[in-house]
Amino acid sequence: MRVIGIDCAVQREKTGLVLADVEGPLVAVRVVRTGKGADVAALVAEWLGEVDAALLALDAPLGWPAPLGAWLATHTAGAAASGMPANELFRRVTDRHIHATLGKLPLEVGADRIARTAHAALTLLDEVRGRTGRPIPLGWTPGTIDGVQAIEVYPAATRRAYGADRERGSLAGFEARLRFVSPAAEPAGDETDQRDALLCAVAAADFVRGVAVPPLDVATARREGWIWAPPPGTT
Repeated sequence: MRVIGIDCAVQREKTGLVLADVEGPLVAVRVVRTGKGADVAALVAEWLGEVDAALLALDAPLGWPAPLGAWLATHTAGAAASGMPANELFRRVTDRHIHATLGKLPLEVGADRIARTAHAALTLLDEVRGRTGRPIPLGWTPGTIDGVQAIEVYPAATRRAYGADRERGSLAGFEARLRFVSPAAEPAGDETDQRDALLCAVAAADFVRGVAVPPLDVATARREGWIWAPPPGTT
């Protein structure tokens, strides 16, 4: 199963990109790079090639809080706030889930500059759809990949689930999961974007293997997006 990890960024040249294959419990890494000097959408489309099934794992929110959208649709300048607590208005259900289960609060796409990264990720995903001529829907069933699908992931949540080093860019604790097919496939020592893209590929492999935790409220998750990570204590 082919997986592509994408550590998204507003500036395409800072995007971390990983091409890998899932081989049982291992992630066989074939390419690690940034978007510098590349047409990122064209590169991802090339990696997808003619494969029957593949999974894109993007480190960026792929949706906004449903209550926020409903409120903004009717709000006018100077009018009262929604009456809803800010944490419920600006945080998605998946953000609260990750915080409650793994102790890490994702950046709030409803109230933080991460919204620009979300916009960039959604734009990139749509460009890849155009390049490949494939619909690339979001995946909602761990263990089942039908065609080319995409999921939202969060390297910090994956690290917490595995009880690994929590520092951004760290791969400590994942040495047994990653197999680099050649020295050229290994990340540069100071490239946190590449290293986080590797954790995106690990999260994709967890989805492929069926160990990622699904949402309880699927309807809301389909509206807001869902961060796919395994349960705490995963080894």
